[in-house]
Amino acid sequence: MADIKIASVQFENASGNKDYNLSIIRLLTKKAAEQGCQVVAFHECSITGYTFANRLSKDELLAVAETVPGGPSIDALAQIAKENGVAVLAGLFERDSEDKIYNTYVCVDGSGFVTKFRKLHPFISKYLSPGTEYVTFDLLGWKCGILICYDNNVVENVRATALLGAEIIFMPHVTMCTPSTRPGAGFVDPVLWENRARDPTTLRAEFNGLKGRSWLMKWLPARAYDSAIYAVFSNPIGMDDDQLKNGCSMILDPFGDIVSECHALGEDIATAVCSKQKLELAGGHRYRKARRVDLYRDIIGKEHESNLAVAWLK
Repeated sequence: MADIKIASVQFENASGNKDYNLSIIRLLTKKAAEQGCQVVAFHECSITGYTFANRLSKDELLAVAETVPGGPSIDALAQIAKENGVAVLAGLFERDSEDKIYNTYVCVDGSGFVTKFRKLHPFISKYLSPGTEYVTFDLLGWKCGILICYDNNVVENVRATALLGAEIIFMPHVTMCTPSTRPGAGFVDPVLWENRARDPTTLRAEFNGLKGRSWLMKWLPARAYDSAIYAVFSNPIGMDDDQLKNGCSMILDPFGDIVSECHALGEDIATAVCSKQKLELAGGHRYRKARRVDLYRDIIGKEHESNLAVAWLK
């Protein structure tokens, strides 16, 4: 029942510049390891960049994507993990032998590739294929799962991953600060980011309001609480292509409480010690045991055609 110390990291990635992004991942992994972290988690497509894929042709996106495992970025990530004696999780675009492209998140450690997960609900490019399975894996005596960004908005995905045994779910995102049908949503002006040193107050008001963190708090704690899992939320800060993102990388415990959160207007690391004792003390553990599957098995399993609608992506 050993505790595990995890870091959730935020940084400003450069679109399509894998060498630069890996250099920042190397630097921040070293800093996290120096703080005693055993696992270091980065955001969705942290190796490649994300939003710029919306304007790439299929050939251009294939040129950015790599085989997983076996690609140079995974080899570099494994070397970073080995150098620092930690496990590292990061994201990129993956291509397979049939030139299908996926939004993929990987875990590596000092011995190399551990696992990968393909986003179930990709939308940033019409050339992306959806993943077809949940993933759970063992990491330092803990059962872990991965769900990428929008996957976590579909509550069934979190519950299913937890029911497969996940005690920790890594939730890499590139989210917030985009228009939506919800009140208060919208883009944040990049000028505020450029002027953050002179006027951090206005930028924080936008980042923490309904465009950003206030929206996140409507649902993220519930994902951890309802299924009694640790949620490791990682999100970039700064410009991702033409969109400004607000970070807020954080780690929540099975009670739905924020154990640690990034607050800097720039690179930052949130660290938390996860204890298995909380898994069974949390209310979500009791609620899962109280489930009456006979009541809703046929309802939840009803035929349904998935329709993925993203309000800001036209």
